[in-house]
Amino acid sequence: MGVLAGAEPFAHPGSTGAGFLLCHGFTGTPASMRAWGEHLAAAGYAVRCPLLPGHGTRWQDMNRTEWQDWYGRVREELLALKADCPIVFVAGLSMGGTLTLRLAEEFGAAIAGIVLVNPSVTTLRKDAKFLPLLARTIPSVAAISNDIAKPGVTELAYTRTPVRAAASLAKFWAIVRAGLPKVTQPVLLLHSAVDHVVEPVNAKIILNEIGSTAATEVILEHSFHVATQDHDADLIFTRSVEFAHSIRAGLTEEAR
Repeated sequence: MGVLAGAEPFAHPGSTGAGFLLCHGFTGTPASMRAWGEHLAAAGYAVRCPLLPGHGTRWQDMNRTEWQDWYGRVREELLALKADCPIVFVAGLSMGGTLTLRLAEEFGAAIAGIVLVNPSVTTLRKDAKFLPLLARTIPSVAAISNDIAKPGVTELAYTRTPVRAAASLAKFWAIVRAGLPKVTQPVLLLHSAVDHVVEPVNAKIILNEIGSTAATEVILEHSFHVATQDHDADLIFTRSVEFAHSIRAGLTEEAR
């Protein structure tokens, strides 16, 4: 099966010498990031948003992939972006935020700053501890997609949650959480007041455990989990541009 219409990766050229890598979420697609990417491009940033392996086709394909595949793809895209842009930022939604944190842990100061929207590093669901066992017997469970408050908006994502892939994500959470002190870049963390997918404890853990001394928290009062397609999308887009502009201005000042 080919890539679903609208799920394709996208890229925009930039004019400022700075770029953004965007990372979509678990079972999602670049469609959830497209408007954000267009906003960043309009502000002069080069933008890349890959389609993660196993995504954007059918949910069965995700069960043939693991976190190493998803991380490998965004890592490749980051290196390609860095080859074109002296200054790079990384931003992610949900598991895309998890991937963003891992890139920040690995690349350190080579990433100028990160933007996280409803990122995940754990879950409070009691059945999550049974994922390794369930992965051997149950291919999929009910979908986690389309948690959007805005009427008439639909997320382009799988209608089932692939269990083997979810078990791999749980392993990835543990690795990323253990490395949070290595995140020292400026951080902009935006999270929804009501999120039916990622619990509020995730934002608390990240803010408490990262090593960054410059972390800004923004509460999204009018959106659910897929906030980049929800009522607060414009706020996310605007704040991310302001965040990047501020960091670039500081780097320019340091260079004088």
